[in-house]
Amino acid sequence: MRNMTSSAGKAALRDALYDTAKHLADVGLNRGTTGNVSVRIATGEDSFLITPSGFDPYEMTAESLVQMGVSGDVTGAGRPSTEWRMHRDILMMRPEINAVVHTHSPFASTLSCLNLDIPAFHYMIAVAGGVSVRCAPYALFGSRELSENALQALEGRYACLLSHHGLIAIGADLKQAAAIALEVESLCEQYWRVLQIGAPVLLSDEQMSEVLEKFKTYGHRSKD
Repeated sequence: MRNMTSSAGKAALRDALYDTAKHLADVGLNRGTTGNVSVRIATGEDSFLITPSGFDPYEMTAESLVQMGVSGDVTGAGRPSTEWRMHRDILMMRPEINAVVHTHSPFASTLSCLNLDIPAFHYMIAVAGGVSVRCAPYALFGSRELSENALQALEGRYACLLSHHGLIAIGADLKQAAAIALEVESLCEQYWRVLQIGAPVLLSDEQMSEVLEKFKTYGHRSKD
């Protein structure tokens, strides 16, 4: 992720964050004022941009986005999403992560209400970084407990469910985080459909280890 400390760089980052929030609504991962998105302003920095509290993305502008520091202080105007603590803590604890996407997408939210981890019923579970997508225990939205639960569920992962709540996806940039959110929502829909028929046959840890190893170079051009 390139440095965004210049005014032009920050403006571009605001546009990218706004576009991501609107994209998540366009594809049905968020509806109305649900969900929130954040992005680190620059690699190694302790400030980030986050979507504002209670805004429909279709009524929001790039100028509506709120800048925050790790202390929780707001720079400039605006009221940040009530989930700002969860975003802040993820960015603080995961220095390789620069973007956080939180959705209330239908299938992820449905399965989260059953407190279900999503097991290795399909090899694409590896997109979340492991052999399952964990479901974090329930806690009140916006609370420190929810943030702590999310951090634990995200250990070694790029996505998790939040019990009776929704989905979190994280990435090196906004594009990656949004893509993971969309893929995990698709996997949740597939798993929901499988459960209508019966218990799925799961891939073994050994089989998933092979997939995870292959994913290390998935989508990258060969250097040969």
